[in-house]
Amino acid sequence: MIGVIDKEKIESMWSLAIVCFVIAFVLASLVEYWMHRLMHVSPKIGERHRDHHRRNEGQGVVWEFLDYVKGSVILMALPFLFSWQVGIGWALGALFFAGFSAYAHQLQHENPTKCFWMKMPVHYVHHKYGMWNHNFGLAVDWWDHVFGTYKPVEWLTEEELSQPPRNYLQLRWW
Repeated sequence: MIGVIDKEKIESMWSLAIVCFVIAFVLASLVEYWMHRLMHVSPKIGERHRDHHRRNEGQGVVWEFLDYVKGSVILMALPFLFSWQVGIGWALGALFFAGFSAYAHQLQHENPTKCFWMKMPVHYVHHKYGMWNHNFGLAVDWWDHVFGTYKPVEWLTEEELSQPPRNYLQLRWW
């Protein structure tokens, strides 16, 4: 009987961690969306972001990732106050999203045709067409659809089609 209880308890703990992982991933994508929108309306918060638009380039995957983690480390740590299972699941979900978002952001600046998980690479289009009020997603386009800021355009032009072929890892990492 003890073995059955332990197995059930372990399965329950893993289930809780997985649920927290998913919730943190989705919530992080929502925070990213709203922070990006805020950067477009707040002169103080958006100062560095306006420079990003002028340069139209990412910092590199690692530096993007570190920026995301710096901005959310406290929110990643708070769930540990509830339990280590919640904390681990939550922190891993948030870290996984930060890594995915940093990669997706850099990929859209350097090789947008590789963003297979979106019909249209929204961040690339956001920059290419100067969309100050549309397409705020970086890693995903869900929230643009939900909040009505998704604006589809014919983005695949001769400019993108004439780029030399590159793989998913050929981008700036540092």
